[in-house]
Amino acid sequence: MNARRWLHEHSLKLLAIRDTPEAIAGGVAIGIFFGFMPLFGLKTLLAILFAWLTRSNILAAVLAGALHDVILPAMPVIYLWQYDVGYWMLSKPHHWPSMKRLHLGGDLWGYWKLLTTIGRPLLLGGFVCSFPCALLSWFITKPIVERHHRKRDAAQRAAHQTDSAEKAPPPNPT
Repeated sequence: MNARRWLHEHSLKLLAIRDTPEAIAGGVAIGIFFGFMPLFGLKTLLAILFAWLTRSNILAAVLAGALHDVILPAMPVIYLWQYDVGYWMLSKPHHWPSMKRLHLGGDLWGYWKLLTTIGRPLLLGGFVCSFPCALLSWFITKPIVERHHRKRDAAQRAAHQTDSAEKAPPPNPT
């Protein structure tokens, strides 16, 4: 399935959700935020939890959190960028990490010290980079959902008026 078709199908699912535009936009923002955070294996659970805590739409959070599946090939580059941002923010004086990158071997994930040194900048950079994306997604999603709800409500009113006119008894010729 190509990315364009996947995005189209899931955007239609988002628009079909029966909830307020604010709740749907909040769910999308939460899903986008956790979709781009480097919290391997916890993204969906945290998106559901935070959507529930903020009374946002849980289904919208899960669908938006799955967005990272479409850009999965780009995620290592995004995580590297997030690490660089976090490293820059944590270093005193601020400087970018050296261009010499880590060589990932098979036993790398067994070294907890290495994980803790990578984890802090990666999480901080992930938060700093994910938050603006989530905020932007809220401001984009809310008007789109509002417009869709207005169109849907107008179509339902028109259909209801048509049904009422057809079911009304004929005028009494007295």
